[in-house]
Amino acid sequence: MMLAVKLAAARAARVASRALRRGGTVVPGRVLLRLEPRAIATLAPRLGRGSVVISATNGKTTTAAMLASVLEGAGVGLVHNRTGSNMDGGVATAMLDARPGGDELGLFEVDEAWLPAVARDLRPHTFLLSNLFRDQLDRYGELAVLAERWSEMVDEQSGDARLVLNADDPLVADLGRGRPPAQVLYFGVADDSLALPELQHAADSKRCGRCGHAYAYEAAYLAHLGRYACPNCGQRRPEPEVVAERVVLRGMSGSQVHVRTPAGAVELELPLPGLYNVYNALGATATAVALEVPLERIKAGLEGARAAFGRVETLQIAGRAVSIMLVKNPAGANEVLRTLALEDGELELWIALNDGVADGRDVSWMWDADFEGVAARIGRVTCSGTRAEEMALRMKYAGVTAPIVVDRDLGRSLDAAVAAGDGRALYALPTYTALLELRDLLADRGVAPRWSA
Repeated sequence: MMLAVKLAAARAARVASRALRRGGTVVPGRVLLRLEPRAIATLAPRLGRGSVVISATNGKTTTAAMLASVLEGAGVGLVHNRTGSNMDGGVATAMLDARPGGDELGLFEVDEAWLPAVARDLRPHTFLLSNLFRDQLDRYGELAVLAERWSEMVDEQSGDARLVLNADDPLVADLGRGRPPAQVLYFGVADDSLALPELQHAADSKRCGRCGHAYAYEAAYLAHLGRYACPNCGQRRPEPEVVAERVVLRGMSGSQVHVRTPAGAVELELPLPGLYNVYNALGATATAVALEVPLERIKAGLEGARAAFGRVETLQIAGRAVSIMLVKNPAGANEVLRTLALEDGELELWIALNDGVADGRDVSWMWDADFEGVAARIGRVTCSGTRAEEMALRMKYAGVTAPIVVDRDLGRSLDAAVAAGDGRALYALPTYTALLELRDLLADRGVAPRWSA
């Protein structure tokens, strides 16, 4: 009875939060956890099909949306934090929909720092762990520390938990070493036409986790993701079972991917652009295979997946197409820029750089993002957000000679950028808290739907 009262209070908080147009994604969960600190663990048994947890530095929300599209198309009922609220409060809010005696599967994206604590309560049967990049150093610290916490978390889980791991990320791949093959399913890329000329400056995991020697890369596909081996001790990238054997990137229009899996091969026409979304789709495919979803359902779900807000979503604003792409660290920013480089003609950019707590106070990462690669293509750039002036300085140092407009006010600067164009697409690149502000701004204008749990 006491639990029922606490759940009722949290649901009332969700109704009130939605009425106040605050989304209802975090506050209800925080109320529940304040009343019942073990609420996630208490409610987890209600998930008749158990739970799947997704974590990564980049791509959690999109990968979860892809997998949700696959599973729902296969007739699986979900309890899912679909709006991207991925700390304990967001997961607890989603758990309000878990019914006693229900037959749903829990599908939760979880912040990489919160993963050990949330997993301890959920006890998921499947983990999809995709990548670890340098991100918010003032909040998370060095990657090796975060990887060690993940390793300890995996060791704490019951022996039958399944790990779906990115073979191309050395830190993530190491989580599966020494474990029974039946417990680990690796995914990765094997198309060297995508290989970069050299390991990027923004690459993070460059050294062997066993002996500390620098890895030698046969091919680097995205930051430090690639095909690597240690010339000192011989440790090398595990062979992935779910593999993108051929990839054709088509700029903002998406990509074509031939994927080999233990269940057979599948040709995917992905509607979301960039190699980073190929990796997201591979992770979703591998997890669906681990859950024994038929390939035809996987194909239909991935090809029908749509971008979450700000994850390569295109909206019409004042008659102009505006594509919104979250940037929050060097690896992610470089892949967005790599995708834009495939577009024809000049690029018009609106970049909003914030330094809120959720962004990380340290914004020095922008100096490691390769804006130089597109500088000559930029026809106009508007710099906004709390650190707009620093973003403008970065553009100058990148070699941008086109007009650089500086205005900290997000709404006013976006309107001016939209009005200044000649009909071509405007590419909006906000950091995380700027994305949240932009979402609320566009929802108030009726341009975008308001998120709700």
